[in-house]
Amino acid sequence: MSETAATPLLQVRDLVKYFPVHGGVLQRVVGQVKAVDGVSFDIRRGETLGLVGESGCGKTTVGRLILRLIEPTAGSITFDGTDITALRGAALKPFRRKIQIIFQDPYASLDPRTPIGDSIGEGLRIHGLGNAAERLDKVRKMMDLVGLAPYHARRYPHEFSGGQRQRIGIARALVLEPDLLVCDEPVSALDVSIQAQVLNLLKSLQRELGLTYVFVAHNMGVVEHISDRVAVMYLGRIAEVADRQTIFRDPHHPYTQALMSAIPIPDARRRRRRVILAGDVPSPLNPPSGCRFHPRCPLRERLGNPEICATDQPDLIVRAGTDPVEHLAACHFVSERDAPLHLGG
Repeated sequence: MSETAATPLLQVRDLVKYFPVHGGVLQRVVGQVKAVDGVSFDIRRGETLGLVGESGCGKTTVGRLILRLIEPTAGSITFDGTDITALRGAALKPFRRKIQIIFQDPYASLDPRTPIGDSIGEGLRIHGLGNAAERLDKVRKMMDLVGLAPYHARRYPHEFSGGQRQRIGIARALVLEPDLLVCDEPVSALDVSIQAQVLNLLKSLQRELGLTYVFVAHNMGVVEHISDRVAVMYLGRIAEVADRQTIFRDPHHPYTQALMSAIPIPDARRRRRRVILAGDVPSPLNPPSGCRFHPRCPLRERLGNPEICATDQPDLIVRAGTDPVEHLAACHFVSERDAPLHLGG
């Protein structure tokens, strides 16, 4: 493998984002919502990392931190060898061209009073790329690339279906020729039949343009379809990371096992044993000590509730018996888990 291929395009290290909570007459800070609390991962050029978990786990916040739409409390984000958390103002602008986002709600992300051709070309105008004729030509090429007709450029967002609006959002993100796309649940607001079309479009664009994706989602079926590797988040931290085949075939972390067991499988012979988690997700205002998952963990209960789970925070590392080496889990007792969930032959 070449050095270029081996070097990650994006390196996230110990990323933290706390949101202050104000209260009282003087609106003083009375607490911190620990939305992201020590997240680390790498993304290689040309791959798709699926970032999954329950609502409120911090996955969307991680995506917006990568884009610098919100400022991190601590940690570093290194893009193509440069720590972009240290950049401000004009120094950050070139990197904004290289990292773009596809939003969850395609209608809310478009100006209802602006023709979609102007919306797609807005980034070109902001960055001063080309003259008016060159920008128009680039917009038409992007529209053709995502399956929109040239005459659509004069229409407004309300004249399009949900799937077409998401294609507009994709064209707007691609017009600046980015290296990395953060896809923030880009198909969750669409009908199932349209979801497949948009996912296939994203995969074909990735092959054609050499794109790298951070794909934020809560639908495990969608993640399995599009991801090369999967990072599972729980309450602001990453619980497990592995390639797609490994994590769906042999999930190690008890939380990941519970997520996988909830995926419906029509074939009764390949059905997984259902794992039902007790209780609710704790508040990020006051997360549990030790392992974030320990109050709901069925593995800890089976092992007699060992104290280490409540006192020591497990690191995201290769655990005993883990194969391959890039399969990481944040659990003290991975080697004590049940046999892998049955997936059939």
